[in-house]
Amino acid sequence: MDKEKTLEICNAMVKGNLMETLDIEFVDVGADFLSARMPVTPKVHQIHGVLHGGATVALAETVGSAAVPVLSQDPNVSIVGIEISANHLKSVSSGYVTATAKPLRMGKNIQLMEIRVTDEEGNLISHCKLSTFSRPKK
Repeated sequence: MDKEKTLEICNAMVKGNLMETLDIEFVDVGADFLSARMPVTPKVHQIHGVLHGGATVALAETVGSAAVPVLSQDPNVSIVGIEISANHLKSVSSGYVTATAKPLRMGKNIQLMEIRVTDEEGNLISHCKLSTFSRPKK
């Protein structure tokens, strides 16, 4: 796996959609993980001035879904999320949060990803699980 090329391909996917709106950037990849980060600014705050849980979940689903073709090294699959759960454990109001997706199960059609969202100090902000369905691209 060419790390720089993989991150370049992932970051090209964020143009012109929600991921670009949220300023999500893929930042690291390895044999068993994919990471992306998002700035925590007022545009992703909820009314109390901290990171909105929905923005956190959008980051988690983005990195979890992208991790399936990256880690399986199969660019010919289309991934859709079928269920996501999130436990928001700590608030953050500035800086960056990083989501790291690791597979719990990489089945042929159904995958289960664990996504840990941390702040810049490594504190666990949210713990997410994402189920995805993969099918051949049309």
